[in-house]
Amino acid sequence: MEHQDFLSSDIRFIKGVGERRASAFYSLGVHTKGDLLSHFPRAYEDRTKIKKIIECLHDETVCIRATVSSPLRKNMIRRNMTIYSARLSDGTGTIEAVWFNMRFLDNQIKPGAEFIFYGKIQTTPKKRIQTPIFERPDVQKQTGKIVPVYPLSSILTQKIISDSMRAVFSDLPGELSDPLPEYIRKQYDLMDIYDAYKQIHFPESATALEQARRRFVFEEFFFLQTALFRLKGRREKLNGEPIEIHPELKNFVGSLPFALTNAQKRVLTEILTDMKKDTPMNRLVQGDVGSGKTAVAACAMFSCAKSGMQAAFMIPTEILAAQHFESIAPLFSAFGIKTELITGSMSAGARRKAQERIASGESSVCIGTHALFSEQMEFQHLNLVITDEQHRFGVNQRKQLGDKGTNPHTLVMTATPIPRTLALAVYGDLDVSAIDELPPGRQIIDTYPVGEDMRKRIYAFIRKEVNAGHQAYIVCPLVEDSEVLDLKSVTNYAEQLKNDVFPDLSVAFLHGKMKAAEKDEIMRQFAEKGIDILVATSVIEVGVNVPNATVMVVENAERFGLSQLHQLRGRVGRGKDKSYCILFNQSQQDYAKERMEVMRRTNDGFIIAEKDLELRGPGEFFGTRQHGLPPLKIANLYSDTDVLAQTTAAARALLVDDPLLKKPENSKILEKIQQIFQKNITFS
Repeated sequence: MEHQDFLSSDIRFIKGVGERRASAFYSLGVHTKGDLLSHFPRAYEDRTKIKKIIECLHDETVCIRATVSSPLRKNMIRRNMTIYSARLSDGTGTIEAVWFNMRFLDNQIKPGAEFIFYGKIQTTPKKRIQTPIFERPDVQKQTGKIVPVYPLSSILTQKIISDSMRAVFSDLPGELSDPLPEYIRKQYDLMDIYDAYKQIHFPESATALEQARRRFVFEEFFFLQTALFRLKGRREKLNGEPIEIHPELKNFVGSLPFALTNAQKRVLTEILTDMKKDTPMNRLVQGDVGSGKTAVAACAMFSCAKSGMQAAFMIPTEILAAQHFESIAPLFSAFGIKTELITGSMSAGARRKAQERIASGESSVCIGTHALFSEQMEFQHLNLVITDEQHRFGVNQRKQLGDKGTNPHTLVMTATPIPRTLALAVYGDLDVSAIDELPPGRQIIDTYPVGEDMRKRIYAFIRKEVNAGHQAYIVCPLVEDSEVLDLKSVTNYAEQLKNDVFPDLSVAFLHGKMKAAEKDEIMRQFAEKGIDILVATSVIEVGVNVPNATVMVVENAERFGLSQLHQLRGRVGRGKDKSYCILFNQSQQDYAKERMEVMRRTNDGFIIAEKDLELRGPGEFFGTRQHGLPPLKIANLYSDTDVLAQTTAAARALLVDDPLLKKPENSKILEKIQQIFQKNITFS
């Protein structure tokens, strides 16, 4: 069988994998033998090192070589539950081994027998090793090696995945076609693909495992960056229409109800410099909640409109689009610029008239939702496209709106700061600007992580704020009750609050499964002070501006990422009144407490983003896929920055030497990029 045919054959054809197991593999994204080889372990258990009993620490999982020093004891605590235990000794100390319902132990765990035990250590109330596996030192099948731990799904166990992996390897051709050319492998001292697969799944040593992992991290980053640099290179070759800085811009900036910060001025200069070029701008502006990204966007749109061209500003929600329109349109009107609002819920007649004014060029600026890239939308001279909250609009959606003009300038904005070290990897097709300064007077929101024992006091505090004329958000992680997880759900919790806690106040709920019109109506009522307490999911993370809201309560805060908590906190503190964020943390883990402490200590979104990435890793950090790019399977954007730097250099050097990847030795790179990105980015 050809190598490629072998790798592309269905997972069902592996020995021991039938229809039921294949279905479970499919749910993990593993459809073929090649997919299985790329189903990398999420962790490893190092069972090669033997620890002395005296050295064992609480909560660590270790191997000990010990002798059974007491008879096996049995304790039936209830029907169908028997605890087996025995004392172990290694000369440095003693420890108790504990197992549950393991009858076969009678014949094996006897005084004087020596084994290697592998299990988790507990030191309270006394030193124990919990449910250890064990085997004789001369017969090591489960110990004495590094054991991979795989991501699982439904009926799949570690053993099933390991057995399936062994079955694939037993038939694997010795010389696999390697997507990385030999010259790159030699230059960066990388394992070939066969050895790398072998050592990543069946590591012979910690060194071999590290070399294998480095090879796959390099490969993943290299293809990602080559693709993104190629996109960027193509953009730089496109012909765009320059937008000159209009003399009246200075007067427009002076007419704003506040002075621009130095950071806003710096970023605006970067944008205006880009727009003056005859290649289209493609810039990301990241800035914290309240840093003033919209004001910068308005200045860019002003220059575009005053140059006789059109600008489109795409917003993720209807009510937010309406708010932007209401704040920007009067400012533009004072300078003779007509602005239109386009949303899906507008009446057909109103939308048609607005579209006609845009198509004729009567209106120069258009603010709206996804409705902006509907087939009915036509622009006379679109030359600037701005999208707010970048992660809601992927590469192809930006392209869709951009196609309404001829290579228009593109500006994307996000209030989720991404650590600078990662900006290149995640937004490699964009130039990156950061508004890293808040306007003077922007208030610091006091943040309090609390436990369940504070609930009555928090409810009393919410009531006090509402009685003072303010409003409150309460955010929950779920829409409906879960039988598995003990989490607050929006619908039931809102009913409970309405009936039992705040019967005299107006309580409403909001979640992502509601229709857009329903959500908009609830948010409109809340903005107009018709609702005192809004119980919602994180759908309000990117929401409406309600200056009167002073309290943000987050239930099960341990279930949210730090950057998401920071976004939610940014929903309050938008008016003149002191605002508060209260985080109910139901977890006793040190990790969760550390995360809550980060939120208490700082209001700086960039610091929070760095900490979020460090604590949770990139997969969780990015949450919803932000860019339309494939998820990383093995590379870690936080800890693998050294390899990221190497791949940046390698990808740039490759495209300088072979911009179109036409050389025979680079054919596999082109093939791999097209394969990975075919659903996300067009390379035609």
